[in-house]
Amino acid sequence: MPYETILTALSENIFTITINRPDKLNALNLTMIRELLDAFDKADADDEVRAIVVTGAGRAFCAGANLSPGGKTFDRHARADRPPVPDGPDGKPDLSHDSARDGGGRLTLRIFDAKKPVIAAVNGPAVGIGVTMLLPMDVRIASTEARFGFVFSQRGIVPEAASSYFLPRIVGIAQALEWCYSGRVFPAEEALGGKLVSRVVPPAELIPAARAIARSFIDQTSPVSVALIRQMMWRMLGASHPMEAHRIDSKAMFHRGRSADVKEGIMSFLEKRPSSFTDRVSHGLPVLPWGEEPSYR
Repeated sequence: MPYETILTALSENIFTITINRPDKLNALNLTMIRELLDAFDKADADDEVRAIVVTGAGRAFCAGANLSPGGKTFDRHARADRPPVPDGPDGKPDLSHDSARDGGGRLTLRIFDAKKPVIAAVNGPAVGIGVTMLLPMDVRIASTEARFGFVFSQRGIVPEAASSYFLPRIVGIAQALEWCYSGRVFPAEEALGGKLVSRVVPPAELIPAARAIARSFIDQTSPVSVALIRQMMWRMLGASHPMEAHRIDSKAMFHRGRSADVKEGIMSFLEKRPSSFTDRVSHGLPVLPWGEEPSYR
């Protein structure tokens, strides 16, 4: 499908998604959500894609939600462009209905479910959904021009996009609450100190640095192993006991242990030569019992 709000490009097995509404500081709207979901679907389905880089066009990464509707921006009943939330049997809005779901959460659940590593290259301000969409990405690096803000308390709403799950797991509960209580915008160096990002680089070095990280995930690695590692690490963050991880590890090791890739990985090591893995994510990924599957549609 042709995109209106994002650009995509595939080069050397790296799929780059560029948020592309620079005249609006890349503010997110419904069209962008649909297009980002589609782009991640395409990246997962294409075995030529081994890693994904997400960045922004112009001087911003994403300045948050489109606030042009004014005071009714987040009011589902007042927005003609949003499906209405029906009443339940008690005559009150049925908040379990699909129409009541947060659009940002659909996006972060989709990123969480990705089968390829996702690297955020934050080129400028990332505020509101612009910062919460970063949280299920695997590596976040920032330009010195980047700014971050969990500004929800200053807008009278709450952190969305499942950020109450992701953010404390990434930066710790105290840091998460400090940023979310105040709603203030903070610089890249503070994001680095708080472990929201892992690296801060000059603007000209941002995309090359992101691509170098992507290459380190691609060269000499099995695509299926990387996909499984991503899913295992993220999903086990919510495990209640290490036994859950042990069960998943055991099943994954069983499947991988008799694959063509493991034979190649061992023989290339013993023969001191570069490896050539042949298993593909599109048809070589075992189905593991993760529990509840995310639904982002």
